[in-house]
Amino acid sequence: MLTRNNIRLTLEGARAILAAAEKKAREIKVPMNIAIVDEGAHLLVFARMDGAKLSSIEVALTKARAAALRRAPSGPSPSSGEPSAVLSLGLSLATDGKLTAIRGGLPLVVDGQYVGGIGVSAGTEDEDVAVAQAGVDALKAMA
Repeated sequence: MLTRNNIRLTLEGARAILAAAEKKAREIKVPMNIAIVDEGAHLLVFARMDGAKLSSIEVALTKARAAALRRAPSGPSPSSGEPSAVLSLGLSLATDGKLTAIRGGLPLVVDGQYVGGIGVSAGTEDEDVAVAQAGVDALKAMA
């Protein structure tokens, strides 16, 4: 076989993921920057909630892109064992800042196919991950 059919994340799907993530951010009372990208790390939707840190906009975008491109959660590398500061910094430097060692980006998967990534920033790393996970959970419920 020379080609294959790929599942693609639609704008409607991205908006539903965003809505679920925003809902979680409101529940925990932390305004967030939330980015949803497709499988090639191209932006589909973005929201900067009222009161979210302006300095976290690019961080959310980078986390979403990193999760989509690595097909894995953003965070220190390697994801198992003790993280290496040198390796984590090198990851960002070697990719011209396209990948990050900061947690808060999660891949979006449907039927075993990677369809994109969600990146969240403005809270603690645990808060960012919780809000991103709410988006992932919404996608699972829709799929």
